[in-house]
Amino acid sequence: MTHTPALPIALIQLEVPPAHVVARIGEQPRWFIDALDLQPDEYLIVRPHLGEALPAFDQISGAILSGSWAMVTDHADWSERSAAWVRAAIDASLPLLGVCYGHQLMAYALGGEVADNPNGWERGLLPVTCGAQAQRDPLLRRLPPTFSAWLSHRQSVLTPPTQAQVLAASERDGCQIIRYSPQALSVQFHPEFSSPIMRACLPDGSGEVAGVMEGKDWARELLTAFWQQTRPSIEQAQGA
Repeated sequence: MTHTPALPIALIQLEVPPAHVVARIGEQPRWFIDALDLQPDEYLIVRPHLGEALPAFDQISGAILSGSWAMVTDHADWSERSAAWVRAAIDASLPLLGVCYGHQLMAYALGGEVADNPNGWERGLLPVTCGAQAQRDPLLRRLPPTFSAWLSHRQSVLTPPTQAQVLAASERDGCQIIRYSPQALSVQFHPEFSSPIMRACLPDGSGEVAGVMEGKDWARELLTAFWQQTRPSIEQAQGA
């Protein structure tokens, strides 16, 4: 029997980190590759900010939209092009996970409001609290009512899209997890982060950040669960 290679997951890199971050820990796709222990044939890196074309939906199993030092409200051409792709991906039922900037971009693309967080810069290892609906969500139902996650953002989703479900919040941000469709959701926190990544992402690259992850990293579990969720779509594409 001929083996058909699995479709890769697209890692949509949204802009480039500052030079001191890149020097220490690389660019955003590397953090997801390491967090998920992805092999070279399991992912495709796409950089819209370099003019690269966003992938055709039948060529990938799903997509993760990364964080960024850019702002959604700047409406950069690459960001607006990515937002249009998100809308089409939702219509095509492609599995999508937005992270931080990717979270805000997905909400904006689907009609939500993104702006500066009136509660200020949310940064560090902080508690995220799930709402009652999260217990009925197939991807989130294993999460505890409250878990710790790494956060670093100045802008937030202030108003979610009309048909979206807000499934978790933090003290400073009411939209920590948003579900848009059975295949698509986004998170304001960084499930791909670790303490070294968080420290490297501080403005001077050398500061201390409060918090030590104790017990299971539930944000990372969510990331892994999303990755695993893309696998059935691969089997269907192969006719398994």
